[in-house]
Amino acid sequence: MSDNATTKPFLTDVLELRRRAKEKIGQGPVTDNYEGDVEQTIDILQSVLATEIVCVLRYTMHAVAAVGIDSESVKDEFAEHAREEQEHMMSVAERINQLGGTPNFNPEGLSSRSASEYGKGGNLIEMIKENLIAERIAVEHYRELIRYFGEKDPTTRVMLEGILSVEEEHANDMHDLLVAHEGTPFLDK
Repeated sequence: MSDNATTKPFLTDVLELRRRAKEKIGQGPVTDNYEGDVEQTIDILQSVLATEIVCVLRYTMHAVAAVGIDSESVKDEFAEHAREEQEHMMSVAERINQLGGTPNFNPEGLSSRSASEYGKGGNLIEMIKENLIAERIAVEHYRELIRYFGEKDPTTRVMLEGILSVEEEHANDMHDLLVAHEGTPFLDK
């Protein structure tokens, strides 16, 4: 074993960890080895929160407003997606809170803070297309954010990876619905 390996342990000394934890107790879960910018992370997550809120509202509106001979199964799908988007919304809000921020649920300015749009509704096909477009935006946005957070904030990255997985499922569901109701794929493969 090299001399350096014996003098510099892989992990911080337990006594040092205890001292720092007590000294900076007011910082909650944000410790000295957090490599991200807390304020910037909170700002980014406020945008993610707004996006999820808009998605909850859009899917809920579509679940209520969809009409037509084949609408019941589509309405059920919209309602399920609304519930899952609400779970994402709550996860993001909790993370903002963990980092010492206050989640911004204020409806004022919601559309300008969101990456996706609320939509206009219309007929069943238009609703499906709006949701597919919104999911594609979310997928691309979350992939960028996952790369951005990387190892600087693994907790936020892992949360976003879980959300991304569900958003990809939602996009696939919307694409399948579109093909089933329109007969041809909206997007070339």
